[in-house]
Amino acid sequence: MFQNKSNPPKVMHTPSLALRKADRVGFAASFLCAIHCALWPWLLALAPAFGLELGGWIDLDQAFVVFATLLGVSTLALGWRRHRGFHAWMLLIPGLALVWAGAFSPLHNHSITHALVMTVGGLLLAAAHMVNLRLTHAATAVGSP
Repeated sequence: MFQNKSNPPKVMHTPSLALRKADRVGFAASFLCAIHCALWPWLLALAPAFGLELGGWIDLDQAFVVFATLLGVSTLALGWRRHRGFHAWMLLIPGLALVWAGAFSPLHNHSITHALVMTVGGLLLAAAHMVNLRLTHAATAVGSP
């Protein structure tokens, strides 16, 4: 009922360890996605030489883009609550725009253009997670909430 002004109520914050782990997972997944997108056209071209058929994996790309979006937006939102910096968002937004265009537009035909769009988008997502991780680490070291 009465609040002691000398001891303000503590605000609940996301544990920095969980946020760092989420950013590391996001960085690793985005970087692996970029590598996958860069190598996929070569794999498609070489697969028949080894007797492999790799067609019909379109939904996997789209599912990963949805997962990357949810992970990126949630970890950057939690990170922003700690460091109040928009630097990571300036990488995440164009990265998401590129991967969404590559996965859900006519670009999604596994051509070289698709590979380039997805690779650049994946690298931007990885960079956004890395920047968010560094900003969160710096904010935690300074002692801000």
